[in-house]
Amino acid sequence: MSLRVYNSLTQKKETFAPLKKGKVSMYVCGITAYDSCHLGHARAAVAFDVVYRYLKFLGNEVTYVRNFTDIDDKIINRSKEKNIPWKELTERYIQEYRDDMSALQILTPTQEPRATEFIPQMIGAIQTLIEKKKAYEKNGNVYYAVREFKKYGALSQKNIEDLESGARIEIDETKKDPLDFALWKAAKPGEPTWPSPWGEKGGRPGWHIECSVMSTKLLGQPFDIHGGGRDLIFPHHENEIAQAEGMSQKNFCNYFLHNGFVNIDAEKMSKSKGNFTTIRQVIKQHDAEVVRYFLMSAHYSSPIDYTEKNMLEAKLALDRYYLLLGRLNLLLADQKIKKMPKPSNDLEKELAKSLEEFPSKFKESMDDDFNVPKSLGYVFEIVRIFNKYLDQTGTTPAPFLFWARDEWMKMQKEIFEPALGIFISEPQKYFERFKKNKSEAQSVSVELVESKIAERRQARSNKDFKKSDTIRDELMKLGVELKDRPDGTTEWHFK
Repeated sequence: MSLRVYNSLTQKKETFAPLKKGKVSMYVCGITAYDSCHLGHARAAVAFDVVYRYLKFLGNEVTYVRNFTDIDDKIINRSKEKNIPWKELTERYIQEYRDDMSALQILTPTQEPRATEFIPQMIGAIQTLIEKKKAYEKNGNVYYAVREFKKYGALSQKNIEDLESGARIEIDETKKDPLDFALWKAAKPGEPTWPSPWGEKGGRPGWHIECSVMSTKLLGQPFDIHGGGRDLIFPHHENEIAQAEGMSQKNFCNYFLHNGFVNIDAEKMSKSKGNFTTIRQVIKQHDAEVVRYFLMSAHYSSPIDYTEKNMLEAKLALDRYYLLLGRLNLLLADQKIKKMPKPSNDLEKELAKSLEEFPSKFKESMDDDFNVPKSLGYVFEIVRIFNKYLDQTGTTPAPFLFWARDEWMKMQKEIFEPALGIFISEPQKYFERFKKNKSEAQSVSVELVESKIAERRQARSNKDFKKSDTIRDELMKLGVELKDRPDGTTEWHFK
């Protein structure tokens, strides 16, 4: 099966065929650097990180461009509010964003251009649009003449009549048509400006022209994939198409991919509703790997609901994975079995079948528009079977067990880590990380819990089951849950 993607431009799934075989060009709209980034930004970053990873996993050479908007109305207004230079403001939030991305295991794109690095190219593009009668200048401002681009509305499935009925002109507007949008904004007192052909005082670019220019200058036109949040379809991506195709009469890009919204307790997240959650706030409350897993647990194009219940489910899923990995790590590392031993019972046959079929099932699901949830379903089916097998047989050295362990470890290194960016921790470090955070939050030391578990283990050894139960109850009151394994070990975690 070839990779198929849902193309927002055609409103259907299509076989992905890059312009150059084995090479993929992808542009994703980045952040406007004026504030701390929220969970919606993390959703987009994780979604297209997976797209980037999987395209590379398939053997493609991927040029991935994700921009920073470092000049915009929001940046100017915020710098005035905080009384700090706009450049200082953007540097602060660009670095904060990069720190957030690192915590979420987001790969660094091939290039991360800033809008202010491309001002001359933007001016050149605007001049071309004016020459082609797609734009006009008025009082130092330059506007795109929307009605001159006949395909306008194709991406967002909107028509000019509907747009016209909802448009309005502000009192100080100089546009010829309420549908027209700004390509260049004339200089205003106290705002950063650049020299331009449209007035002695210069001005600055509009938001939409920034992405059209950066994407085509760095990737060419057309390029393969343009990505971003669903909220960018209109007007931003619609305007990008109008600008780029108005300049060159070539297709802008071949595939538009859009990720779904993040809801907070079933309500769309927004600052105006007061349910705005930053990446840093979420990572402070939950382990970063849990946050990444949660953001991947729904299909990238679907909405996802941020609730404590869903975050707990994401954590418990990772717990199951790392508990199994921890059990497998207890096996002797130097026992290597290259060829699968013949399964001796039905459970071994089931495990062997699941392990052997996983790579093809993983590819089949990921080739279906990057269906990560389905792929994770296959992962946890093997986790279930593997735990059942270990519960029945224990960790007694056996050729089949060593073969199964090595196959699973190989998948982690060759599939899960490079293609999905999850399951990358050492089990012990994963649980220590969580225990440390929880122990601080609940004021219960890890040392106390482990000493109680050792005391309980001794009581069980002495067949003092009443004392053993008492200690379990004491730990339960502290928010600690225990799980006794058939091999005599006890696993624990905070509720």
